[in-house]
Amino acid sequence: MSVTEKVKTLAEPICGEVGVRLWNVEFKKEGSEFFLRVFIDKPGGISISDCENVSRMLDPVLDEADPIEQSYYLEVSSAGLTRELCEDWHFDEYIGREVLLSTYKSVDGHSKRFTCILTGYDENSVRFNVSGENISVDRKNISKIVIDLF
Repeated sequence: MSVTEKVKTLAEPICGEVGVRLWNVEFKKEGSEFFLRVFIDKPGGISISDCENVSRMLDPVLDEADPIEQSYYLEVSSAGLTRELCEDWHFDEYIGREVLLSTYKSVDGHSKRFTCILTGYDENSVRFNVSGENISVDRKNISKIVIDLF
């Protein structure tokens, strides 16, 4: 189980207690530092208090479980207005919506980054509509799918 999967398992019940939904967990090295980022969401938006509450409750749980070998900075924040779609349930919520798709290589003559409509998915691919043309992109070729809630 990856670090992010372990942290998701620990964070989900805490998020439920606080009244928010766990959106995603990211563990990244930036420069010489490691960052564990926990993204949360709820209808009506996230407040600073929501982030503080999750952080205060999650910090001792992470210390006890010790899922990360190196030192890191814990950051809890809103999934944001421009959020990345990572999980299947994210796709379920945003089917039919406009997304920004970034891929590792061009797809069906399109550039590696373009706006399209999310139309569906399965375990191997995600489907989109680009200017009336339906395309399917292998998940392994997708760098990022972002929804813009502005």
